[in-house]
Amino acid sequence: MPGHDVDLFVIGGGSGGVRAARIAAGYGASVMIAEEYRVGGTCVIRGCVPKKLLVYAARFSDEFADAAGYGWTLPQPSFDWATLIANKDREIVRLELAYISGLERAGVKLVKSRAVLEDAHTVRLDATGTKIRARHILIATGAAPDFGPAIPGIGHVISSNEAFHLETLPKRVLIQGGGYIAVEFAGIFAGLGAEVTQVYRGENILRGFDDDLRVHLRAEMERRGIRVLTGNTVTAAMMTHHTLTASLSDGSAVEVDKIMFATGRRPNVMGLGLEAAGVRLASNGGIEVDAFSQSSVPHIYAVGDVTNRINLTPVAIREGHAFADTVFGNKPTAVDHADVPTAVFSEPEIGTVGLTEAQACARLPKVDIYKSSFRPMKATLSGRDTRALMKLVVDGTSGRVVGCHILGPDAGEMIQLVGIAVKLKATKADFDAVMAVHPTVAEELVTLREKTASYTRQAAE
Repeated sequence: MPGHDVDLFVIGGGSGGVRAARIAAGYGASVMIAEEYRVGGTCVIRGCVPKKLLVYAARFSDEFADAAGYGWTLPQPSFDWATLIANKDREIVRLELAYISGLERAGVKLVKSRAVLEDAHTVRLDATGTKIRARHILIATGAAPDFGPAIPGIGHVISSNEAFHLETLPKRVLIQGGGYIAVEFAGIFAGLGAEVTQVYRGENILRGFDDDLRVHLRAEMERRGIRVLTGNTVTAAMMTHHTLTASLSDGSAVEVDKIMFATGRRPNVMGLGLEAAGVRLASNGGIEVDAFSQSSVPHIYAVGDVTNRINLTPVAIREGHAFADTVFGNKPTAVDHADVPTAVFSEPEIGTVGLTEAQACARLPKVDIYKSSFRPMKATLSGRDTRALMKLVVDGTSGRVVGCHILGPDAGEMIQLVGIAVKLKATKADFDAVMAVHPTVAEELVTLREKTASYTRQAAE
């Protein structure tokens, strides 16, 4: 294309956009990236990273309590929310600077501005009005919290974005939602000493996860004092003096200090000028793309949560890298979205990869289940009332392990490695052939011998 200013213009400085920009620049492309907020995107600035830091903080309450069973005598611990948030903020600033430095080293030009498509090859920078002509455009604007239908008093409701910046720790919190963010923040607030109520419209939390995980985690959360109300929604949020009253769809009400909605996220597609460029949206609300992240306009691509495929940071990074390989590295690369391992940093933690039991039974003619629930060794002396869960879902015909679901200590760390085995199509016999590391929680994965269930689906006549 004659008369272009850059080879690649990236809209959005999150994990996917930054990776794409750096890799494309490494192939020799001239690259400009625009970010209107802070470089690093949701994950670094107000998502995975700060959330995990808060999870660590919340878990110390258990550690202090458990220490007594191991002979430690400790003074009564105290917690200071302001110190945690200040330290978290310093770490986020450090990470943001690292992202910016990485872009600079790669030769990518960063502009702090909202960017809008004027046409299929032109981007306007709102901060200055400057128009940039680009050979290729990548949209990586992520997603934003979605509160759903408006309710009376919605202005009193916060999202996870605001939760990271609260001046004080609320004593009583109501969280609406049943996904990753909702259960993780329920554990965070409860672990830091707040009274937590979680409200979810469905029949149980973590829709889409294996049913055994859902049941087990809910029981563990309730055992920790979290009140879980399912089949319910918040219908109003009213402020009286310094107290919020959440009215629920069953006619009851809950008085709290903060109401947080974690009811899902919507792709950031509004106001980008997609119509002017001819970029189509998919039925899921995200930008419609093919296996190579190419939109309906051949030279415009999109990666990450804005496409609403699998909304996880590592997926966005992989998609951004694959885009750069495809367009600038002469290495056409389609991202494989099957068998993506993921973790929920609830308390206890969840790690999962592959098919759930229900999914396997719907797709495979024969399914075998291996499952174990047990008290982790650490809990034997601490006296903590908690149980771990290990579950393998096996293709009963081939013996291949098609799903693994873990709930317990370090589940996220374990599932990363199990994900390799599942991706390599390891069989149950392969798992059985591995020596156990004893004593560990993970050894259960290679010592499960007896089937707890087996299903056979009759072929349609």
